[in-house]
Amino acid sequence: MNYDVIICGTGIAGIYTALNINSDLRIAIITNDKLENCNTYLAQGGITTVRGKEDRESFIKDTLYAGGNENNLETVKLIAKEAEKNIKKLVSMGVPFNRGDDGNILYTKEAAHSKRRILYSNDQTGKYIFLTLVEKMKKRKNITIYSKVEILDLIVSEGNSCGVLGCNKNKDILKFWGKKVVLATGGIGGLFKNSTNRRNLKGIGIALSKKNMVEISNIGAIQFHPTAFYDPQSERRFLISESLRGEGAELKDLEGNRFVDELLPRDVVAASIEAKKKEIGSPYVYLDATKLKGDFLRVRFKGIYENLLEKGYDLTKDMIPVTTSQHYFMGGITVDMDGKTNLNNLYACGEVAFTGLHGKNRLASNSLLEGLVFGNRVANDINKEIWSKRGKDKQVEVEKNINIEKIKESNKRLVIDEILKVREDLKDELSIN
Repeated sequence: MNYDVIICGTGIAGIYTALNINSDLRIAIITNDKLENCNTYLAQGGITTVRGKEDRESFIKDTLYAGGNENNLETVKLIAKEAEKNIKKLVSMGVPFNRGDDGNILYTKEAAHSKRRILYSNDQTGKYIFLTLVEKMKKRKNITIYSKVEILDLIVSEGNSCGVLGCNKNKDILKFWGKKVVLATGGIGGLFKNSTNRRNLKGIGIALSKKNMVEISNIGAIQFHPTAFYDPQSERRFLISESLRGEGAELKDLEGNRFVDELLPRDVVAASIEAKKKEIGSPYVYLDATKLKGDFLRVRFKGIYENLLEKGYDLTKDMIPVTTSQHYFMGGITVDMDGKTNLNNLYACGEVAFTGLHGKNRLASNSLLEGLVFGNRVANDINKEIWSKRGKDKQVEVEKNINIEKIKESNKRLVIDEILKVREDLKDELSIN
């Protein structure tokens, strides 16, 4: 199957890239599950913006503070500069962000942000962004969607990426040939015993890169979210948005004593929770939102409220048992300011890419923004670089006798081994078998 551009991944980065590529280019967008089985769909809190030029320095300062000043300053400045125009485009597409009685967009605040600059759609921001983008994508005649297709490897010839090798649910081998390939395959949460991520996200982009000598950076930078609902029976833990703490919810020990400033950076709060759990001999602590008005909680945090009710907890009356859980991958495929990797014609954006934005700890709600900005930059670079004249796509011989299950297991194992080389402390957290 021949295309101009192949995009692997249907989160915000992948779809926004597709929508910004010229409409006369043939695009294949591929996901290993249903379209909505991506981390974007699960994002609750919101998406960061920069509220005018006067907010840029504040945003940069907050991002560097959260990241322990280990961020790439050039990337942080780039995001600060290009955030607003991409957010305006998202708004123009019709994403239903919350608005006040005057019709103006409302903003919330999360940990380590010095001001309210996060747009939100109640507590299901990612879902509404995703649905809006998918609606736009399905109207584009130049985009072909392939769901439930697992990527097994890149197709590389003479130092150039020229396609991907995949398989469908019937175990048929599929070859996608393209002049440009974009990896937007998301995170690594599916490799962990407990994660807020979709279980199908197992770091395939990292495996493909490692197998093909594509540079990877900071693979040990893995974020644990402070507040996931404690449920020992569930592998995918239900996230309780940081924005709830931004509105005043407090973290307490089992006796109801507050023990940490809830709006410190995520890594600091998560470490405090782990220390408190160890001190009191409990697998969880409490998140207490009962001082907030019930009507406000039921509307502003409708999804969280209803989900917790199903689990037997009333957010307006009960303290909620929470624990830390793997949440985000801050390392990834090394890219430049246009999302290019060191392999010709291969790009990466979103959580799978390492831009240096996050440093050692991601600032809340910066992930969706990063996917947006770099998705746009990848698309713009492809529009400039791709061959303007149609020609016969270069194809290379691909191995015929392919053991699909062996490759899938090998890809998973490869990523786990790479993580353990630098994070042996995570051995008990990873699903090694």
